[in-house]
Amino acid sequence: MGKPKVATTSLCGCFGCHMSLLDIDDRILKLIELVDFDKSPIDDIKEFSGRCAIGLVEGGCCNEENVKVLQSFRKNCDILILVGECAMTGGIPAMRNTIPLKECLEEAYINGPTVHNPSGKIPNDPEIPLLLNKVYPCQDVVKIDYYLPGCPPPADTIWQALVALLTDEPVELPYELIKYD
Repeated sequence: MGKPKVATTSLCGCFGCHMSLLDIDDRILKLIELVDFDKSPIDDIKEFSGRCAIGLVEGGCCNEENVKVLQSFRKNCDILILVGECAMTGGIPAMRNTIPLKECLEEAYINGPTVHNPSGKIPNDPEIPLLLNKVYPCQDVVKIDYYLPGCPPPADTIWQALVALLTDEPVELPYELIKYD
């Protein structure tokens, strides 16, 4: 039997949680002894190659593509972990939730101070994912098993949670790894 697989994705966020995962430094070599990475920007695998033990999701859902990716992760991963505030609350991208979508698009593509758009039109190409009316936390879209808070969570938090799950230990994160005071 092969090593368990871990998949990761970044939805609507800044990729900081993936950077925090990489900040486990030389422990990444120990992680590679425990798992194979599947669909992930870490190894640039674009599609699931099979069932994954753990899926790490950073970022919220701001467009239809984010929703499809998240649903695919729920379908293909035994355990789904939200990593960071954007995944859990929408984070900074959710600041647009108080502004009508039409107004956001007009500011971004027509009225913004640095916009150069001689056509005066908002892009409407089928290749561009359709924006949702707001940014949704991932748990509003699919069932989530674990949450790792922070912006981003410390590397040690991600490390301890992964190792506990991969070795069938309870996920017990000391206060120092989840405090923000």
